[in-house]
Amino acid sequence: MALAKRLSARGATRIVDLRPIRALTVSAPDADALRGVPGALYVERLRSRRPSYVPNDPFFARQWYATQNRAFDTWLEPPPFASVRVAVIDSGIDGSHPEFRGRIAASKSFVEGPATVDTQGHGTFVAGLIAAGTNDGLGIAGLAPPAELLIAKVVGPQRSIPVEAEVKAIRWAVANGARIINMSLGGPRDPLKPSRDTYSKLEADAVAYAVSKGVLVVAAVGNSDQSPAQPWPYASWPAALPHVVGVSALGRSGGSPGFSNRDAQFNDIAAPGEDLLSTFPRQLTSVFLDCAEQGYSSCGPQEFRAAEGTSFAAPQVTAAAAVLLATSPGLKPDQVTALLVGSAVDSTPANGCSLCHPGRDRYTGFGRLDQAAALGLLATGFPPADRYEPNDGGGTSAYTLYGGRRRVEATLDYWNDRDDVYRVYLRAGERLVVTADAGAFVRPALVVWRPGTLTVDTGSPAVRRLAVRGAGIALGYRARTSGWYLLDVRATKSVSGRYRLTVSRAP
Repeated sequence: MALAKRLSARGATRIVDLRPIRALTVSAPDADALRGVPGALYVERLRSRRPSYVPNDPFFARQWYATQNRAFDTWLEPPPFASVRVAVIDSGIDGSHPEFRGRIAASKSFVEGPATVDTQGHGTFVAGLIAAGTNDGLGIAGLAPPAELLIAKVVGPQRSIPVEAEVKAIRWAVANGARIINMSLGGPRDPLKPSRDTYSKLEADAVAYAVSKGVLVVAAVGNSDQSPAQPWPYASWPAALPHVVGVSALGRSGGSPGFSNRDAQFNDIAAPGEDLLSTFPRQLTSVFLDCAEQGYSSCGPQEFRAAEGTSFAAPQVTAAAAVLLATSPGLKPDQVTALLVGSAVDSTPANGCSLCHPGRDRYTGFGRLDQAAALGLLATGFPPADRYEPNDGGGTSAYTLYGGRRRVEATLDYWNDRDDVYRVYLRAGERLVVTADAGAFVRPALVVWRPGTLTVDTGSPAVRRLAVRGAGIALGYRARTSGWYLLDVRATKSVSGRYRLTVSRAP
């Protein structure tokens, strides 16, 4: 110890003694610094380090998921954020809970009962993960300090969710300034058996409307214990809709729990989904009078005391998205998605997911949520915005290209934005020529669809289809009739990135 004190007087260097391993701080990385230190093999220049922010909420030490997500690792103290409105479409909230004091911007019920009374507990749990008071010396720490809650109650007394109520709630959230909508709910999806598939065009249109207004939608991929079989190989609706961030669950050890739905395309990212602690309606915890932690899930019914589910993984991703938007309010939904999945920690057997393999997989998508890494990626200037989004379907939802010649630079994502659709007006006999930049990472297929096409899918009658495979390959089509034709730019490989098109019309 005397030696350590003498050498650290001017200290900026560390000596590592491997017999036994110990560290001494010394003044300089030179031979003189090593003299008289038994077993010292090398000198390491110290890099600047700093502790991360730790909220003072008394239950924070039990929020292992916050540590796993690195939710507070970016700051010594949280910066003064711009507020971000986050809609929680769920079973309501305990509006009198002290954790939500000043955190609820607006609330509305679309089913029986007021939105600020939660008789199920699910919505209060979800809302607490996102926006419980942080660093207020009370209970848990919400993961999104800048979040303002919009509470939309859509779960009826029998735990049913009318589609009409959900659709109205989405539009209400958009009208009230939501930047993010959290949907910890869903219906089974089964592409092989339509009779038990719960796809709703009303829901799809409402989600598309929200996206068109610049709102990011985050949804749970679903729990297979509520599906026809376990594990279930398909993400639920609305997680499987375009531009929706589908979230699966991870266990404490990093593995993929059997209850978490799998999906090779629509499972985008994973977050902790086991043994979670959050807020809970006090009227429900008061039943357990001998439990000291009233108002928290540790005093709730047994299924909530060590809660699990993709429902509770999704709001952690929502919270990270809110922090990104508070840091850079100009981000578009597709940019937030790119930051979240682009910074995710790949889940592999090496870090606990025995079922996973390197790269994107059906168990955890791009991997585990890492909020600090997402903020770091944002600081690099990534990703570019796509000003044409959303443009996924036919009809007037396609982006209109005017003029005789246009240059288009945009992005495609095989998993969440597989199609970009543009409208081009052609007179009878006029020729459309589309050339793709062969140097782009994404080399899409090009398809022209007849006027009047409302749905761009493989079942619709295509006028012409040509896969782009190399330099100079172009799609050409001469119109037989006048009208608004659709140009579909479709991702055909499991990649995402930018592309360039030259679109021209000629006699």
